Amino acid sequence: MPPGVAAFLLRERAISTPLRLSNREARWLLLSAQGLATIPTGPLDLARIIEQLGFVQLDTIQVVTRAHHHILWSRNQHYREPMLDRFMAQDRGVFEHFTHDASVIPMAFYPMWRRQFERLEKKVRSWGWHRARGQGVSLASVKKRIQSEGPLSTRDFSSQPRGDREMWSRPPHKLILDYLWYAGDLTTSHRVNFTKFYDLAERVIPAEYRGLQIEDQDQVRWLCENALERLVLATAGDLQRFWDALDSAEAQSWIADSRDSLIPVEVIDADRSCRTVFAAPDLEQRLVTLAPPTSRLRILNPFDPLLRDRKRLRQLFGFDYTVEMFVPAARRRWGYYVYPLLEGDRFVGRLEVKAERKQGQLQVKRLWSEPGVRWTSKRAQKLDAELKRLAQLVSVPEVRWICNRSPEIGEPPPAA
Repeated sequence: MPPGVAAFLLRERAISTPLRLSNREARWLLLSAQGLATIPTGPLDLARIIEQLGFVQLDTIQVVTRAHHHILWSRNQHYREPMLDRFMAQDRGVFEHFTHDASVIPMAFYPMWRRQFERLEKKVRSWGWHRARGQGVSLASVKKRIQSEGPLSTRDFSSQPRGDREMWSRPPHKLILDYLWYAGDLTTSHRVNFTKFYDLAERVIPAEYRGLQIEDQDQVRWLCENALERLVLATAGDLQRFWDALDSAEAQSWIADSRDSLIPVEVIDADRSCRTVFAAPDLEQRLVTLAPPTSRLRILNPFDPLLRDRKRLRQLFGFDYTVEMFVPAARRRWGYYVYPLLEGDRFVGRLEVKAERKQGQLQVKRLWSEPGVRWTSKRAQKLDAELKRLAQLVSVPEVRWICNRSPEIGEPPPAA
């Protein structure tokens, strides 16, 4: 959008409120905010990438590479797997805790996470950690061992559940370690082959962040403002779900209190329907500098933050996507771990691929194109180039196709 037009439309919103954005503009804004609008090259600034995203979800599944590595690589393809572990364990650039799932979060955000420690501490009380005291394990005994021995993993403890096995789905020491971790008394020191090592928070979190006290209402304001910065266009529900560190009423209250500064926006969705959301005051500047995203084809991880909110994904991109590793095999439409293919501002297909590291191969098992997408030779070349780059990430020399290179035609989702 030309700068003059963007500025004119925003000045006129007092007359024609709210501002209306096309579906393409809404896509471009989100892709830009999510770090997926530019070619993922250039100097790697890991701290900046994580701060731009707000957090990076951790996941243990490694079909090609673990989700957190893939998410970071998608933003800059100079990233390699050991870098995040070093950034946490040596540089202390991030801490690990819960958003909607286990995630790494910029260390500078730690003071704003105190309410989350309190919220989750109350929640995990119901998990039965206190029953561990009757099993010969206590909060004090676990903390004393870590204090004297240094960071420990669950493998360093040997307590076993007694009595009803269903009740004791986890050993007593694991219940206590989790409780202390959620409450913020313990934190993740480092990971070895994705095994978490727990340490006292005061030995991991720098004093400048650990000692800073922020009023709860200021934490809520910060959470909402920073969620909106990364979503660009959002409802109260979007803000609440982003960090999952506040409740719906708090998000709605913040919007009500901030209406004078927020910009109401009508967004045209992929199905041409219209919905009303809110944008931050810097929307004008974002529109002035808005540019088309790179046409590079990207293989995105199923846990990429762009995909996390499936409802928003359908609304803006018309892309229906489900993570099916938790779906029984007989009921899967696609496969265990299927990667969406993003080209520019459009999802063009899905890919089932697996790294066979011992064989030195990245194996392409199935390929689908989205309905209405013509699979041209140019698009096939883009996918080949991205597969080679993905193979470099996991240090395998060969990309091997074990399926037809012509994609299957993806079927539209069944009618509701």
